[in-house]
Amino acid sequence: MNETMWMTRRAVVLGLAASTAFGRHALAQDLTTVAVTKDPTCGCCEKWIAHLRESGFTVAVTEGPVNPLKVRLGVPRDLASCHTAQVGGYVIEGHVPAGAIKRLFAEKPQGTGLAVPGMPSGSPGMDVEGMEPDTYDVVLFGPVVRIMFARYRGSEPL
Repeated sequence: MNETMWMTRRAVVLGLAASTAFGRHALAQDLTTVAVTKDPTCGCCEKWIAHLRESGFTVAVTEGPVNPLKVRLGVPRDLASCHTAQVGGYVIEGHVPAGAIKRLFAEKPQGTGLAVPGMPSGSPGMDVEGMEPDTYDVVLFGPVVRIMFARYRGSEPL
């Protein structure tokens, strides 16, 4: 085997390894980049976004009308909240804790996404000093599924 052929094989092997690593990195990045659509004047949405960033997610924010997006993505009216996000092929509606989103990725259940209906006190982004946190459900929803995925009190899973 001559030196030129060895360098060519080495280049091919290194190139394949690099492309595989890059592909995995790109996939991992897609799963952790949360695309949030929110009303420009909503302060609790900004706090929820900060919660996600503190939990290791990258967040891309779009400000504008949220209701048409909710309809297009299949968010049921009774599960609606103030902001809607998309990540890893799922919809995230409202003040869903980052821990529930990470569990969603780990388990990959069939469904459209997760929702925390309304704006429960103490949920991520809804921390109000002096108020007791609510106990609330994180709902896995989809066209044929609606189940309690997790239960939280404030930001803590129960």
